[in-house]
Amino acid sequence: MLTVLAALGITFALSLVMTPVVRAVARKTGFVAKPRADRWHSKPTALMGGVGIYLSFIVCFVVLYSRGIIPRGALLVIGASSMAVLGFVDDIVQLRPYAKLVAQIVAAIVLTAFGATLQWTPWAPINQAITVVWLVGVTNAMNLLDNIDGLSSGIGVIAALFMAYFFYASGHVGDAVMLATFAGALLGFLVYNFNPASIFMGDSGSLFIGYFLGGAALYHPAGTGQNRLFSMLAAPVLILAIPILDTTLVTITRKLHGRPISQGGRDHTSHRLVALGLSERGATVTLYLMAVVAGLIGVVAWKAPVAVSAGIVPLFLIATLFVTSYLGRVKVYAPVTNEAAVEGRAVVPTMVNFNYKRRIVEVMLDFAIIVLAAYSAFLLRFDGQLPEPEWTQFRKAMPIVVSVQITAFLAMRMYGGAWRYTSLADVRRMFASCFVGMLGTVAAIALAFGGLEGFSRGAFVVQGLLLFLGVGSTRVAFRIMRDYFVSRRDQQKKTRVLIYGAGDAGELLLRELRNNDALGLHPVGFVDDDPRKVGDVIHGLQVFSSQGMDKVVRDLAIREVLLSTARVEEERFATVDRLCADMEVKLRRARFELH
Repeated sequence: MLTVLAALGITFALSLVMTPVVRAVARKTGFVAKPRADRWHSKPTALMGGVGIYLSFIVCFVVLYSRGIIPRGALLVIGASSMAVLGFVDDIVQLRPYAKLVAQIVAAIVLTAFGATLQWTPWAPINQAITVVWLVGVTNAMNLLDNIDGLSSGIGVIAALFMAYFFYASGHVGDAVMLATFAGALLGFLVYNFNPASIFMGDSGSLFIGYFLGGAALYHPAGTGQNRLFSMLAAPVLILAIPILDTTLVTITRKLHGRPISQGGRDHTSHRLVALGLSERGATVTLYLMAVVAGLIGVVAWKAPVAVSAGIVPLFLIATLFVTSYLGRVKVYAPVTNEAAVEGRAVVPTMVNFNYKRRIVEVMLDFAIIVLAAYSAFLLRFDGQLPEPEWTQFRKAMPIVVSVQITAFLAMRMYGGAWRYTSLADVRRMFASCFVGMLGTVAAIALAFGGLEGFSRGAFVVQGLLLFLGVGSTRVAFRIMRDYFVSRRDQQKKTRVLIYGAGDAGELLLRELRNNDALGLHPVGFVDDDPRKVGDVIHGLQVFSSQGMDKVVRDLAIREVLLSTARVEEERFATVDRLCADMEVKLRRARFELH
C-alpha cells in the first residue's frame, strides 16, 4: 500500500510543478483555446495541459518500470503515447474526424494483437473485435467528456483510483502502482483545471486518458467462480459509466436533431445540468458523485455473490436510465428554422406523435421492475442465495407473475399519465394496482400448480411491496428531479417577490412562478394574516406573519408583493398598499379566472 500511495504522491507533486510550466509555454507561444459559440469557456485559455499530464506520468512510469515495480503495461503506455501525439497534432492542425478514427482503430488493433482483450466470449476473434470497439469508444468518450472545467480530468482520477483498488485487492500491486501513477498525474493537473480553469488538456490529454483507461480495463482482475463472467462484463463498464453515459446521450440527441456527432456543442450532460440551474462547479461535482456511485456498484459486481450483483446492477441501470431520460428532455438546441438543412438526418419529425411509443416503453420498464422486484424478493426471503430449488420456483413463477401484474396495471389504468405531474391520487392508484397484482399472482399460481406447495408465501408479499416501491419511484422520479432543479435555478436576474396568502391559492401561485421562467419572478417567502400558519414551510419557503411584513420585505430584499387571494379585507388591503408604496415595493394581485 505504501508503494501505491508513494507513486500517487510523487506523480501528483511532479504534475503540480509541470502544469504551470506547460501553461506558461502555451501562453507565450499563443497556444490557447479561444472562445467559440459551440464551446463553454468565455476567455482565451492555455492548452497543452495534456502535455503536462503525459510528461508527469511517463517520467514516473519509466522509472518504476525500469526498476521492476511496475511489471507490465509497456505496450499499453506506447499505445496511449501514440494517442497523446495524435491529440497534440490535432490541437495544432485540426485533423479530420475520420483521420483520427483510423489512427485510433490502428492503435487499438495493435494492442489487441498482443493478447490484451476483453474476455467476454469464448471466441478470440469476437473478443478482439469487441475490444477494438471498446478502446475506440472509451477514447472518444473521454474526448467528448472534456467539455467543462475539471470534468474529464476529475472523472479520470476517480476511474483510475477505482481500477487501482481492483488491482491492489486482487494482489496485482504493480498494476495498482501504474494506475496510482496515472491518477497522480491527473490530480496535479486538476488543481489548475477545476473551475475556473487556467489551462485545458486539449485532445493530447483527453485521447491519452481515454485510451489508457480503456486499455487498463483490459487487465481488470475477474472475480472467482460464478461471479467471474459477471464481474468481467459489469465492472469495467461501471467504472467508466459517466463518459459512456455522456457519449450515449450526446450521440442519440444529436442524431435525433440531425446534428453531426463529431460537431462540438453545448449539449453534453454537464451543460444540461447547468441549464437546469446548477453552477458549473455544481454540475461537475454532481457528475463526480455519480462516477463514485457507479464505481462502488462496480466493486459490488466484483466482490459480491453473483446473485446479489444481478439484483443491484440492474437497479442502478434503471436509475441511470431515468436520469439520462430527464437530461435528454432539457432544451439545449435552438429551434430549427431551415428544415431542409436537416432533412434526411433528423429523426425528430418522425417522432412528433410518439405517445403510443412512450406507453410501450412504460410497459417494458414495468416488465423489468416486476422481474427485478420478484428476484429481489426471493433473494431477501432466502438470505441472499438462490439454491436450485428456489431458482426453479422463480423460473416457474415468472411468466405468471409478469402476465398477471402487467394485466392488473392495464386494468387499473396505470398507463397514460404525465409522470412530472404525479399526485397523491396517482400514488394511491399505484398501490391499488400492485396490491391487486399481488393477489392475482397468488391466485393464478395456485390455480396453475394446484396450490402453493413449494412456493414461498412471504416472497409474494415482499415482491408486492418492492413492486410498489419500484413503480412508485419511477413515476415520482421525474417530479422529484423537476422540483429539485427548479429550486436550484439561478435566480439572480429575477425579481424577488413575497406571496401574500399561504393557502391553496398561494401554493398554486408558487408553483406557477417556479415553473414559468417567462414571468421573471423569484418567490422567496409567504406572509399570512393567520397566526396558525406562521412558521410553516410550503415547498421550502417559510410563512411569516403579515404583522411584521415591513421587516420581512427589508430582510429578504423583496421588490414585489403578490396577493394570492381575493379574500383580503379592503382596510387590510389599503394598509398593505400603503406599506408597499412607502417601501417602494410593487403590489400586484394574482387572478385565476375562467373565461
